[in-house]
Amino acid sequence: MSTAAAADPFQNYGYAVLTANALAAPGRIALTHQGGPGLSYDALNRSVNRRAHALTAAGVRPGERVAALLGGTLAVAEVYLALFKIGAVTVALNPFWDAGVLAHAVGRSRATTLVHDAGTDGLAAAVRPRLPGVGRWVRVGGPAEGSADLDALAAEAPDSEPEVHGSGDDPLALFPTSGSTGPPKAVVHSHASALATARLWADVPRGEDAVFGTGAIIWGIGFPSIAGPALHGGLRLVLEQEWSPRTLLTVVPREKVTHISVIPSFFAALLADGAHADADLSSLRTIILGGEPIAPALLARVRERLPQAAVYGYYGQTEAPYSAFGRIDGPGRDPRSAGRARTGCAIRVTDPAGTPVVDEVGEINLAGPHRMLGYDGAPERTAAVLRGPWFVGGDLGRIDAGGRLRVLGRRSDTILKHGRWTPPSVIEEAAAELDAVAEAGAVGWPAHPDGAAPAEQRVLLAVVPRAGADPAPARIAAALAARLPAHQRPDRVVVTGRLPHGRDASGGPGKLLRSEIRVLHAPGEDP
Repeated sequence: MSTAAAADPFQNYGYAVLTANALAAPGRIALTHQGGPGLSYDALNRSVNRRAHALTAAGVRPGERVAALLGGTLAVAEVYLALFKIGAVTVALNPFWDAGVLAHAVGRSRATTLVHDAGTDGLAAAVRPRLPGVGRWVRVGGPAEGSADLDALAAEAPDSEPEVHGSGDDPLALFPTSGSTGPPKAVVHSHASALATARLWADVPRGEDAVFGTGAIIWGIGFPSIAGPALHGGLRLVLEQEWSPRTLLTVVPREKVTHISVIPSFFAALLADGAHADADLSSLRTIILGGEPIAPALLARVRERLPQAAVYGYYGQTEAPYSAFGRIDGPGRDPRSAGRARTGCAIRVTDPAGTPVVDEVGEINLAGPHRMLGYDGAPERTAAVLRGPWFVGGDLGRIDAGGRLRVLGRRSDTILKHGRWTPPSVIEEAAAELDAVAEAGAVGWPAHPDGAAPAEQRVLLAVVPRAGADPAPARIAAALAARLPAHQRPDRVVVTGRLPHGRDASGGPGKLLRSEIRVLHAPGEDP
């Protein structure tokens, strides 16, 4: 990439999402952290500028790859924005990874600097001997042997705008995928693609008092899909270190949060616990749900608890965040829909031959200025998913004549029974409609472990009961047998206290890990 100063700083992602608001409305509150006093856009911008000058003083140069191992939400916001402004390519690291995965990711990224905070000291120390290519270590949170003290450098730095580097199609960052289909891949986004994602709030109603609440999920792709859009849209961003259902019950009334974006499993956990009943959640006006299919029965429970809030669905992937968006609650709306293509984006569904189809199940294709540049250092893998302007990532869906997308899940998750394919969400939705069920997860396991017919599967259903309910597996199986055709009926029902979820949702449940359901609950032989 070019290391010359950007001719137009408004094409630099960090400058565009933060400094533009600092110039337009310097006194507006941009961010509050852990219930502390708010930072105005001007104050946050000046703090980020000091971080940017400090990073430059530590030796970071435009175009250099800088690994960021940050768990603290304020550190993520300030350091990411500073790196974006000075044109370093941020390698976003998952603070939940173990040392082996982390060392592999950093080594593969060719990063030469690693920035970490006090909360990740142990992990940084564990991987340091394995990273001979990292010649510069920088710490947020005070001095440490062998590391530059970013706080001390920032205290001596000016708060004026640094020289802006990087813009347009220059690489902005490497964001890891969730790893749900294999080892995490490093997705390269540009300043332009991240800025296209940041324009999310053009499609979402907001007022002058809009307050967006979130937690540590803002590291990685969460920054351009959550924190960046909030700042770019002029909202007040409420940052908590944890964003679990229990935290929401405290923070929403304290901060008068109006907007949240979570996965449906978050609400399944929230509403399964009776603690929500006494919390004042009346400030919530906009709920954005995505990341996994939502059962209409769960949506109905959300609407019953929060009747004043509008509920929106979305769909996207790390490679093309927030591609579809639309309201899903209320008369005439499809509760299973993820909406239509966002402004400036395009969505289609194709059959196995690559032909676009309507009202048929096929692979979801995404296109638009928000799409990734590619997978870092993996041209063959990139070529396999980028087909002209389209990204094809292996998710199945159905699109109607009006452009409304219904996401059915991963192609690899579909269950084959009696010679017919079924997305697990279909079975999970039917289970969630039962009064005793708070959450359900369906997977297939081989009907013939000896390999006689390896493709044919049986259906395993794991369910979490609602608060106060004590459902019997046989009753759940009988109820679903009356609702579902034979090829979708569970062959085994397990009642459990919790379903396995990822750890990336800043304290709340992440995506449902169906592979772990199979490990935990599938029998060793046919029942």
